[in-house]
Amino acid sequence: MAAGFKTAEPLEYHRSFLKENCRPDGRELGEFRPTTLNTSSISTADGSALVKIGNTTVICGIKAELTVPPSDAPNRGYIVPNVDLPPLCSSKFRPGPPGEQAQAASQFIADVIESSDLINMEELCIEKSKLCWVLYCDIMCLDYDGNLLDACIIVLLAALKNAQLPEVTINKETDLAEADIQKKKPLKIHRHPVGSSFAVFDDSVILVDPTAEEESLSTALLTVVTDEEDRLCAVHKPGGTSLSGEKLQHCINRAITRNKEIRKLVDKVTESTKTAK
Repeated sequence: MAAGFKTAEPLEYHRSFLKENCRPDGRELGEFRPTTLNTSSISTADGSALVKIGNTTVICGIKAELTVPPSDAPNRGYIVPNVDLPPLCSSKFRPGPPGEQAQAASQFIADVIESSDLINMEELCIEKSKLCWVLYCDIMCLDYDGNLLDACIIVLLAALKNAQLPEVTINKETDLAEADIQKKKPLKIHRHPVGSSFAVFDDSVILVDPTAEEESLSTALLTVVTDEEDRLCAVHKPGGTSLSGEKLQHCINRAITRNKEIRKLVDKVTESTKTAK
């Protein structure tokens, strides 16, 4: 009976739970799904991580390459994030070039990297106008069940903390780059941005960490990114109904708490990986 009601009237089905201040999966309105994290998941990458938020599973591999710095920023390296949503992660995605959601996610991650000062790009420069690192961050969703952006930010942060780059010098005689793979050092992470996503239901009820079904039934979606100093790094709200200042502040406060929770998780996993090595 319940399964038929859910299929025929999904909105009313969810409302019947919201009246009791809970959700179909048993969570409270402000509760995140269990979050697990692994690092060094891809042996061929320079840094990698895998995160699960509920059923949503995302993996990130970082490949570092040497290149010439861009002419408009000769003393900076750069990071190129790419989010891939293949058909294997959900039936809503089709084969072929990146869809609108994947492109929007890639751009959002690039904006977060820029606005949060996650990494000082000048530290990726080896010699001004001659040589720098470019970090290609490939983020792939393996199982899509909502809240993609939170998972992407966590997995990117963990993969960058896991990355090791070889020491590189330029030979003065040959003017060629020489990499010493025996001397690898970790990236210096300056800020720790963490995202918290919310779904607005019936223009008024706010749900934390929405599932794919909750996202599809919501009247608005919102992602708030904060760092460890409680600074607001980014707010992403792709249309939908408006939010009052009071509700927005509630979301920001929840995001600040979530940042502390995720930072503990990332630090714990990073330390255990170092110990294992």
